[in-house]
Amino acid sequence: MAIRRQLPIALTIAGSDSGGGAGIQADLKTFAVLGVHGTSVITCLTAQNPRRVLGVEPCSPAMLKRQLEAIFSELPPAAIKTGMLFSAQNIRLVATYLKAAAGGVPLVVDPVMVSTSGTRLLAPDALAELQRRLLPLATLITPNLDEAGILTRGKITNVEMMGAAAREIHSRYGCAVLLKGGHLRGTTEAVDVFFDGHTELRLAAPFIRKIVTHGTGCTYSAAICAALARGKSLPQAARLGKNYITRAIAGSRQIGGHFGLGLPD
Repeated sequence: MAIRRQLPIALTIAGSDSGGGAGIQADLKTFAVLGVHGTSVITCLTAQNPRRVLGVEPCSPAMLKRQLEAIFSELPPAAIKTGMLFSAQNIRLVATYLKAAAGGVPLVVDPVMVSTSGTRLLAPDALAELQRRLLPLATLITPNLDEAGILTRGKITNVEMMGAAAREIHSRYGCAVLLKGGHLRGTTEAVDVFFDGHTELRLAAPFIRKIVTHGTGCTYSAAICAALARGKSLPQAARLGKNYITRAIAGSRQIGGHFGLGLPD
């Protein structure tokens, strides 16, 4: 009898995107392409499409905890990522559960605060809980420029400032940082800065013009999570994630009147 290959398990704890381009849907597609079994805990339902978010409804605490219990009892993950958590209550519950049940499992935190269309995806009272409870548990945090600016209380306008912000976030929370510079103005490349306390990397790729995408942050962090589930080191996972999202943007396809990220081989 042939021996069946064991698939690593990755877990995404995030919101559902009814448009299919971001959130849980983007994460699970990325996990599948990168050869890991994707499990999910849904924190919120969203009514959204690539243009806008029409509504957000958080999951009840009881159901959120039941989902976590269902996964950890039978499908313990080799790596975990969080995305949209939305409420202070969700963050407290997730952080408490992971602290007790997931010691030693790599945790990638994508600190989702605002949607591409400008809708707030983190309740005003939830930021302090994110900073106090979840970020200290993270192996890696993947903020964009705006999110890093909120965490450091400063505006970031160039690559040197990105490096300084990454070092400040690492010093404050003790986790590695991948600061995404895709929205940086006046550059010819999309430059991201990785810093883990020892190694600083500048991950660069040419800008891909005339494509407006949705779900890039979710997909990027999911690719890193998948690489960690497969046993890659953190710098290796960051490089793999950068390569994957660059190819996904380049391979974007038309869906309705919008672009959807491609699925690299």
